[in-house]
Amino acid sequence: MVEEEEEEAEKVAPRSREHVTKALHLASKATLAEQVHTQNILNQLKNIYMKQIHPLEVAFNYDALNVYTITEGEIFAKPMVTVTGPWSTGKTTMLNYLLNLEETKQLYTGAEPTTSEFTILMAGEPPKTTDGMVLVTDRKKPFSSLSKYGQGFLEHLAGLTMPSELLELITLVDTPGIIENRKQQERGYPFNNVMKWFTDRSDLIFVVFDPTKLDVGLELETLFRLLKGREAQVRIILNKADSVSEQELMRVYGALFWGLQPLINVTEPPRLYIGSFWTKPYQTQPELFLKEEISLLDDINEIVQNRIEKKIAFIRHHAILVRIHALLVDFYHKAFRQHSYLFKNSDSVAADIVSNPEKYKIYQSILAFNVSKYDLPEPHIYEEFFNITALPTYKELTAHCSYFSGCLLDNIERAINSDLPNLLDSVHPQSCKSKQSSCSGVEGKK
Repeated sequence: MVEEEEEEAEKVAPRSREHVTKALHLASKATLAEQVHTQNILNQLKNIYMKQIHPLEVAFNYDALNVYTITEGEIFAKPMVTVTGPWSTGKTTMLNYLLNLEETKQLYTGAEPTTSEFTILMAGEPPKTTDGMVLVTDRKKPFSSLSKYGQGFLEHLAGLTMPSELLELITLVDTPGIIENRKQQERGYPFNNVMKWFTDRSDLIFVVFDPTKLDVGLELETLFRLLKGREAQVRIILNKADSVSEQELMRVYGALFWGLQPLINVTEPPRLYIGSFWTKPYQTQPELFLKEEISLLDDINEIVQNRIEKKIAFIRHHAILVRIHALLVDFYHKAFRQHSYLFKNSDSVAADIVSNPEKYKIYQSILAFNVSKYDLPEPHIYEEFFNITALPTYKELTAHCSYFSGCLLDNIERAINSDLPNLLDSVHPQSCKSKQSSCSGVEGKK
């Protein structure tokens, strides 16, 4: 009798996925003209970055700040969605559902912690798995800078390529489940640093819970510290919500918010969605859970539709930070030149300037150069920076000029003030709004 009931349960018709296809516009493909136009925009963005922004990064050693560095692969990368959260909350099952892989289960799932590595899901044929060492070697992909986390991490990194309409639009990242009694060193690599790399580059970050795993421990606290300032990209997902009664769901919902409240110290907390992300029919509240799921799919669609605009805006903000860095180093260097004398120890002068920038009015002076005080790094960051490369080794900004290439500062300011805003205006030209016109300039010429 029990076996017959189990067989009947397996025969229950799965939920329709029509709403997934509709919300993500999977049935509609970009025209050739639209694809060419998008590629042209990204090529122009790459040229602006490589010719007008990157040279100033190199001249003033911006990478030594240990901040976000941009590669060519990242400029052309699709939007990224990273899925994280406690173990066995249905993260991988959710990905199987979104990718319509539940029958084949290409991503293994189970009740015990099953995902022990970072798996990057990408579109491509034929289906194949790529190990971490090969993945970071491919400069066409945006993962080359992950190599800095060492061989121990690369052994826990994999790429999975498969034909998928959704992966033609975005890249998905499945992460190891958070286990609160595990110490970071037991993973064999700097897990927190790797998580920060992925969250910094993610357009959306799904943090998945279920009604049985609401406890907040040290590793989850660390995750939310890494997400500070990224709250707009975070979506809290209470999965398997139909496994409890309506009354119990209200208690679970409240308990989850109560547990997360100390970790999310912002006026507007991340959005929280409830649902059950697989094709099995909802056990309770089908209308509510379907609406919640569609809202989450709309969030994914939004990052796809705004991909180019966000990329241009991000590069422009990055350029602003590079300019501020170059100006700060220049002001430190000017102070060093002004206070270095023939019979004075130059090392002690440099050390005093780096340790006491307020004494030399470095941070006050830079505000006169159209710099927001809210974008200024903390002074202790530059103490560490000048420990890596000594202050006297830098040239002043005016020395970085040439007859053919112009001045590096002028080039980056032109990118910030005109070239990137103009490129943003060209993303949706008036001609593209008409389906009878070409976006690329290649088609439709008379």
